[in-house]
Amino acid sequence: MISVSDLELRAGARLLMENVSFRIDKGDKIGLVGRNGAGKTTMTRVLAGEGLPAGGTVTRTGTVGYLPQDPRTPDMGQLARDRILSARGLDVVVGRLRKAQEDMASEDEAVRTKAMRKYDRIEAEFIAGGGYAAESEAAAICNNLALPDRLLNQPLETLSGGQRRRVELARILYSDAETLLLDEPTNHLDADSITWLREFLKNHQGGLLVISHDTALLEATVNKVIHLDANRATMDLYNLGWKRYLQQRETDERARKRERANTEKKAGALLAQANKMKARASGASAAQSMLKRVDRLMGGLEEVRQSDRVAALRFPEPAPCGKTPLMAERLSKTYGSLEIFTDVNLAIDRGSKVVILGLNGAGKTTLLRMLAGVTESDTGRIIPGHGLKIGYYAQEHDTLDTGRTVLENMRSAAPAHLGDADVRGILGSFMFSGDDVNKPAGVLSGGEKTRLALATIVASSANVLLLDEPTNNLDPASRAEILNALSNYPGAVVMVSHDEGAVAALNPERVVLLPDGDEDLFNDDYLELVTLA
Repeated sequence: MISVSDLELRAGARLLMENVSFRIDKGDKIGLVGRNGAGKTTMTRVLAGEGLPAGGTVTRTGTVGYLPQDPRTPDMGQLARDRILSARGLDVVVGRLRKAQEDMASEDEAVRTKAMRKYDRIEAEFIAGGGYAAESEAAAICNNLALPDRLLNQPLETLSGGQRRRVELARILYSDAETLLLDEPTNHLDADSITWLREFLKNHQGGLLVISHDTALLEATVNKVIHLDANRATMDLYNLGWKRYLQQRETDERARKRERANTEKKAGALLAQANKMKARASGASAAQSMLKRVDRLMGGLEEVRQSDRVAALRFPEPAPCGKTPLMAERLSKTYGSLEIFTDVNLAIDRGSKVVILGLNGAGKTTLLRMLAGVTESDTGRIIPGHGLKIGYYAQEHDTLDTGRTVLENMRSAAPAHLGDADVRGILGSFMFSGDDVNKPAGVLSGGEKTRLALATIVASSANVLLLDEPTNNLDPASRAEILNALSNYPGAVVMVSHDEGAVAALNPERVVLLPDGDEDLFNDDYLELVTLA
C-alpha cells in the first residue's frame, strides 16, 4: 500500500535519516517513535505525498488518509459537516440538495416545480454515493469525537483550534482510506473520545502509521514499531507490539554495549602491542597490520545509543509588576446565534496560578486569546495592570511566523537590548543550534514549533504566562522538563490543558469553569475533570 525504498530525509543541510526502506501493508499497524526533531513528522508528510524526500522513492497504492499535527483547511467559511462529508465527495451533493429544498419552498410555482424534479435526480445521485447510510456513519464518528450537531452546522472559522482538529480527524476516519497516517491523533480529545479512537484503530482493516506520545494508544493498537534514531540518522524496524518493542530495544542496547566493551578491550590490547612493536624496526610491518585490524574491529561496531538531547525548557524570570497585573471584566463571545460564554470576570494577581476548565467548545482558547489581546471580546474589557508583560503560548503556534526562520522569529520576540549571542544562546538551550536556526518555522515538526514558541517566551521577561495546551506534541523527556519549569516559575500562569500532569505541576490555586465563568478554589477533585474537559 505504501512502499519506501532507500529514503533519505533532510531538514535543511542536516541529515535526518538515510538508506531507509520499509512497507506499510494491509494489517500493518506501525507506531513511529523517536525524540522531537528526529524526523517523524517530516517522514509522515513525505509518505502522504505532501513533501519530497532528499533521495529514494515512495510508492503509494490505494487511498491514503493523512492527519497532520497542524491541519490547515482551504475554505474556512465551509460548514464543519460539509468538510467531513467532503472526504467521500458528498458535500457537493448535499449542498445541491439543500438548494433544491430551499427552491421547493419558493412562492414561484415554476421554481418549485423545477426544484422538485431536480431534487429527485440529486437524491438518486446522493443514494448512489452511499447516501443516508454514509451520513449516519459520519454522524456516529462525529458523536464519538464530541462533535455535536450544533457545532457541525457552524463555519470552520467559528470553531476553536481543538474543534477544527477533531473535524479533520473525523474527516480522515470517515474517508474510509485504506492507509491512515495519523500525527498525534489524540491531541485535543477528551478521555472518552480517546478510548473510542483506540478501538476504531484496533479494528481498522487497512494499514496504519501513527505518531503518538500516548503510550496507551500505542500499546492498544500497534503491531510494529519504527524507531527513528536522531543520533545515528537511522531507522530500526521492530515486528513487535509496543510492550515487547520496549523490552527488545533495551535488550538490543545492552547487547550493543557488551559487544562494544569486549571489542574495545581487544582493540586496546592490539593497540598496546602494536605500539611496542613499532619501536623495533623489525616489527614495523606487523604493527601496521595490527593497527589495520583495530580499525576493522572498531569500524564493524554498531553505535551505542547516545542519550537523547533534551531541551532545557524553562520560563523567564518575571519582570516586576503591580499586585494585579491583569484583570478582565464582563467578557463575552458569540458567533452568530451561538453564545460561547458571557459575563466572565477574572483577576490575575502577581504570581497566581489559575487553570481554565470546560468541555470542548466552551471557549477556553477564546478566553486566553482575549486575555492575550489577540481576539476582541463582544462586551467588557481587559484591564492591564502596572508592569504587565504577557507571554502567550498558542496551541496552534499562531504566535510564530511560518514564513520566517527560527532565528528571525526569535529576534522579533526578543527585547531590543538582547544581543545576538543571547538570542542564539536561548535557542541553543531549546535544541536549535547551527543551521537549525536558519530553517523556516513552517517546516518544523509540532514538537519543534512548541520548543520555538516556548523559547520566544523565555526572552520576553513575561510576568503573566497564558499557556494553551503547552505539553502537546512534546516527547516524554521534554514534557518532564516543561512540568518542572511550570512547578518552579514564580510569575503568574493562566493555563488550559487536558494534561493532568501539567495541571498537577502547576499546582493552581484557582479554577475558572467555562462557559459559566464560575470561579472556585482548586482541589484534587478537579483533577478528575482535566482529561474530560
